[in-house]
Amino acid sequence: MIHVFSYHDKNYIYDVGSGSLHECDQATADVIKAKELGQDVDVTYLTDEQIKEALADVSALKDQGLLFKEEVKAYPVKSNEVKALCIHICHDCNFRCRYCFADEGAYHSKRESMSFETAKAAVDFLIENSGKRRVLEMDFFGGEPLMNYEVIKKTVAYAKEQGEKHGKKFLFTTTTNALLLNDEVIEFFNAEMENVVLSLDGRPEVHDEIRKSINGKGTYALIIDKIKKFVQLRGDKHYYVRGTFTAKNLDFAKDVLFIADQGFDSISMEPVVTEIEDLQIKAEHVPAIEKEYENLCDEYLKRYAAGQGFNFFHFNVDLEGGPCLSKRVSACGAGNEYFSVVPNGDLYPCHQFAGEKDFYLGNVFEGIVHPEIREKFKNSCLFTRKKCENCFAKFICSGGCSANNYHYNGDMDEPYETTCAMMKKRIECAMHILAEKKLMGK
Repeated sequence: MIHVFSYHDKNYIYDVGSGSLHECDQATADVIKAKELGQDVDVTYLTDEQIKEALADVSALKDQGLLFKEEVKAYPVKSNEVKALCIHICHDCNFRCRYCFADEGAYHSKRESMSFETAKAAVDFLIENSGKRRVLEMDFFGGEPLMNYEVIKKTVAYAKEQGEKHGKKFLFTTTTNALLLNDEVIEFFNAEMENVVLSLDGRPEVHDEIRKSINGKGTYALIIDKIKKFVQLRGDKHYYVRGTFTAKNLDFAKDVLFIADQGFDSISMEPVVTEIEDLQIKAEHVPAIEKEYENLCDEYLKRYAAGQGFNFFHFNVDLEGGPCLSKRVSACGAGNEYFSVVPNGDLYPCHQFAGEKDFYLGNVFEGIVHPEIREKFKNSCLFTRKKCENCFAKFICSGGCSANNYHYNGDMDEPYETTCAMMKKRIECAMHILAEKKLMGK
């Protein structure tokens, strides 16, 4: 399978089977569409000689295995060895963000924090079920994790201690709204956290419209200096400043660039997942969103060329290397190799399924008591998502998020088309960036 697309005045051919990306002229792109893909494209403006020459180039690339290469159906890499836990250390929050899928931290249940005893049991569960895996991951999540900071510290110490005993290495991550960041927390995070995700939606007026405090006021002024201080002291360790865009800021490129202008060079901006009417991303918004990704791509390249580049998560794509194919078709591992643990110790496939009784897997004290649910996630992969068969992006996105698919379509193997459209555009932008960077020789 190949994908022919244009970006402004550039034309590209992406070969799905080989992962090869080729730039071509308009004539070649039109000939391929008409003669190879059978599309209704007018090539009467070309001479027979031009068409013949274009087809000869295509044939040469075929012979080299760089075009129309047969796709290999690699079996998904999934085992019963658990590799990661999302620890819901606190089901409470000091913010009241309108779009919060977690019901403002409560997950449609009571507001509570995880005890150290439960956290210890989660560590023990992970080690006991990790098999031969040496590197294990724990993500402290909420609500707002820093509302239960003391238990985070104790849990990290316990996990490291138990890891040494069992020959395991733990990598820790925390996601925070940054309100409770202080010198002690910053020092601890920089010493212990492999990655830290800090929530900031962009321009003050955009952020304050959605991310409000308990008293209903905006929170931008409360957190911006804390995030700046944290990043300044972070050094070369991983972090992301993560924003969410909604139907209210479809000009989100301005928010990404605003975040970059604050001195943050590792940025993510995600489309909202919500059913709130005035915030929800709908199919009618897709054209504007696609245009906005182009706006961001253009400015991203300008800054990169000027030596002012930054890392934007959705523009990262590795066509030549990256994860092997068998991992790409496996998706994220939720519900099989990765679980979420809520404050009472109950296990769910991931944080977006937390608290949903139909996805209850068991408990860290008792283990998995519903193996049939785990088996369902184990068997789900790119190849069970039939709509993905003819999509050029399938080996990059792995069929989309199981939770989003389920919550929008009632079936985790039924891709949510609005998300698909945004993903495809981001990937095209990322491919254009790869080509332009290569031309720049940087």
